[in-house]
Amino acid sequence: MKNVKVYLTSKDSSDLLAKKQDLQLHPGSTLEKNTIFIDPEKKYQEIIGFGGAFTEATAYTLSQITPDKRQEVIESYFNQETGLGYTIGRVHIHSCDFALGNYTYVDDYDENLNTFDISRDHKWVLPLLKDAVIEKGSQIKLLASPWSPPAWMKTNNEMNNGGKLLHQYRDTWAKYYTKFIDAYEKEGFPIWGITVQNEPEAVQTWDSCIYTGEEERDFIKNYLGPQMHQAGYENVKILIWDHNRDVIVERAKAVFEDPEASKYVWGTGFHWYVSEEFENVGKVHDLYPDKHLLFTEGCQEGGVQLGEWFTGERYGRNMIGDLNNWTEGYIDWNMVLNEEGSPNHVNNLCDAPIIADTKTNEVHYNSSFYYIGHFSKFIRPGAKRIGLERTNANLQSTAFMNTDDSIALVIMNETDQIESFTVGYENEHFSAQLPPHSIATYVLEK
Repeated sequence: MKNVKVYLTSKDSSDLLAKKQDLQLHPGSTLEKNTIFIDPEKKYQEIIGFGGAFTEATAYTLSQITPDKRQEVIESYFNQETGLGYTIGRVHIHSCDFALGNYTYVDDYDENLNTFDISRDHKWVLPLLKDAVIEKGSQIKLLASPWSPPAWMKTNNEMNNGGKLLHQYRDTWAKYYTKFIDAYEKEGFPIWGITVQNEPEAVQTWDSCIYTGEEERDFIKNYLGPQMHQAGYENVKILIWDHNRDVIVERAKAVFEDPEASKYVWGTGFHWYVSEEFENVGKVHDLYPDKHLLFTEGCQEGGVQLGEWFTGERYGRNMIGDLNNWTEGYIDWNMVLNEEGSPNHVNNLCDAPIIADTKTNEVHYNSSFYYIGHFSKFIRPGAKRIGLERTNANLQSTAFMNTDDSIALVIMNETDQIESFTVGYENEHFSAQLPPHSIATYVLEK
């Protein structure tokens, strides 16, 4: 009989990604009522990885605690054995709300971008990236996103409060992306992909810029796509939307129904705010199966939620829902924030899986940190989602086969009671139970 490794995170207990006693696979199929069947013959999407955002807020906060605590956090995220094993990340192209203020990389009205300079990123962001790569032992796949063009390129003449890209600067702004990619590559950080615009449908009090689906389509088709090719970056992925699930289908249609625009685009990025309409993510895949899907941002809004359990469950529920609808990777928002849920230059306070108290030098790990780990530690790059059927609606679950043929099965119980179940796999099975408000990863090795 083979053993099944069990890792558990459970509310009101000391179990936080805790290794539990192995379970045994027994021969024969099961007729148990509460059964989860996994079918490795059915294969779906391949996983790119899991990660978080290297915001200026995260990097600056880590510079405000002692070097040993900073290193502890980097290990907690990027160590492949003892940490969460992050392999992907997101960076902002000049400022976002989680920066210390509005800033760009060029002087005002420099249409030729001769003054382009990322020296500000050398203060905090690039040193953090460098140390994360060292801890991981290899490159991190980086997605880069702009929150707003420089103020002088916009209709409202400011980086905040929405506004649109002025038509006369579309070519200049397209070149700006390639300048950024080039600058980061020269520092030793190749950019894997870019999104056209963070949250293009939201007028925010912070850095923001509005595009309709048609405007995003035309900018890609006539400016960004050709510029990327001209600069030799045709292999850098372009992602559209980078906003919520509610209208993801309509936004995908606006671009992908145009062959000239679609040919430049790798896939669709999306966030979790507003709704949990996971089926919309699956609809985009069904309509455009040759395109890809990546979760590019999610966080708990409203400031720090130390010790809360619902934040972890939100991550678990969303990750299972999206992964079961063809999502290929998951990027959390700020990896670290300070005791206030900042710095944020417009006071848009949020939570993060790790909170670093810059006053006491303490590092707090929220439930979300452990919930993410149930996926990122065990579902590795190259893993493929496999078939899964469940008869118990209280148990949310997803299953993946890694490149070493091991299977990672994640099961989550959001209810107030113990849930017992049996897992059937080929002609074997094992039985288990999950405590109330818990999540477990079961690893079946070949």
